[in-house]
Amino acid sequence: MQKIRSNLFALIWTLWTACFGLVLVVVIALGSPPKLVRASTRVWARGVLWFLKTVVGIHYEIKGRENIPSEPCLIVSNHQSAWETIAYLLIFPELAIITKIELLRIPIFGGFLKRSPMIPIDRDSGTKALRKMIDDGHAAIASGRSVLIFPEGTRQAPGMPIQFKRGVELLYGKLNSQMLPVAMNSGEFWFPGNQTKRAGTISVFILPSIEAGMAAQDAIRLAERQVQTSLDKLRGA
Repeated sequence: MQKIRSNLFALIWTLWTACFGLVLVVVIALGSPPKLVRASTRVWARGVLWFLKTVVGIHYEIKGRENIPSEPCLIVSNHQSAWETIAYLLIFPELAIITKIELLRIPIFGGFLKRSPMIPIDRDSGTKALRKMIDDGHAAIASGRSVLIFPEGTRQAPGMPIQFKRGVELLYGKLNSQMLPVAMNSGEFWFPGNQTKRAGTISVFILPSIEAGMAAQDAIRLAERQVQTSLDKLRGA
């Protein structure tokens, strides 16, 4: 039965996204104002999560909203599935996500990402990608938007140790803003590479922020420990 529900969700998700092709045409005709693009994207994300809840039975809960700084910050989160790339658009509505440039090629979805604007990175371009990430990050912070990065670099299965890649150290040091660690266990319900999803409640922990100006390596190790500790508690380790 859960496989049937998961397949039905996949179909509805595809149709829901296709509907936004018309929205994208209107947005482009209006000159692609970023606020309208982001508002439209949030409507899309809210619909996806509603279908996920009603069709598949996946809910989510958020703890620690009071830890979100009042000013834009650098958000670092573990990455287990596609769920967080959708849900974080609602949890942190004024957001610039550092994402793979390949996502811009996805029909409709990529069009909205390009116009939000997010921060697409070509990971094969080395130092050029780092410079772009920093420059675009500064621009996002200056415009009042927080920057989200998944510093593991790719999705990791539940239970894998948290290991942030070194690029996030440079980003933290250069942006000179608070860093907000986030831990979540979406992979327990939305399995990467497996279309069948498990009903349940995804837990999102917004952890205490780390002040700007710390030694970058120390700040990143602290964020790793905070995320790892929260995930260990969720798994009963």
